[in-house]
Amino acid sequence: MRILIVTAVQAEADAIGPIENAQIIVSGIGRTNAAAATTEAIIKDGPFDYVLSVGLAGSLPGGELEIGDIVVASVCVYVEEGLHTPDGFQDMAGLGFSLGSFEGNAVPVDPNMLVVLDALFRTGPIATVATCSGTDEAAREVVRRTGAIAEAMEGAAVVHAADRLGIPAGELRAISNTTGNRNNQRWDLPLGLSALGNAARAAMSQPALGD
Repeated sequence: MRILIVTAVQAEADAIGPIENAQIIVSGIGRTNAAAATTEAIIKDGPFDYVLSVGLAGSLPGGELEIGDIVVASVCVYVEEGLHTPDGFQDMAGLGFSLGSFEGNAVPVDPNMLVVLDALFRTGPIATVATCSGTDEAAREVVRRTGAIAEAMEGAAVVHAADRLGIPAGELRAISNTTGNRNNQRWDLPLGLSALGNAARAAMSQPALGD
């Protein structure tokens, strides 16, 4: 069993690894970096049995997540792709277009990986944003569009890229901060990184993923 772990920044990679049977790469921040780096690694360094987007995330309103909590994506949802209309936002399904081998903006994760990780951690939709939520209104809008409980900037792109190359994939996040009004946000990067490392190692210790 061989797994590709994709992080956005070096601090996340350092918190996680090294892990036996896993190759950890740092993609850079954002969807373009994440998709390009994932694709490059699969082509140059594969084959891989699984791909996992791993990193920090912000908790969204109503998700009842605390800093240091772990969440695994039940689905990875692109937030911005769509159209603003006088009647509100329409995602790709509403426009009648497809982003890939899935409907609308929701990129499905591998069901087998989800079963394994669901036994360890909380699961729920994770939003992939290009612009993070620094106002209460923005955070509520992400929830309205996606139903997500957390937001980050890479997950859907990593899983989407892996899907295009036929590799099952998922997303695992540790909460490092709240979203909403920037002046009222709470942050604890050391706690988030510590929780992230412990969670990634616990996930990779599962026979279905780590052997």
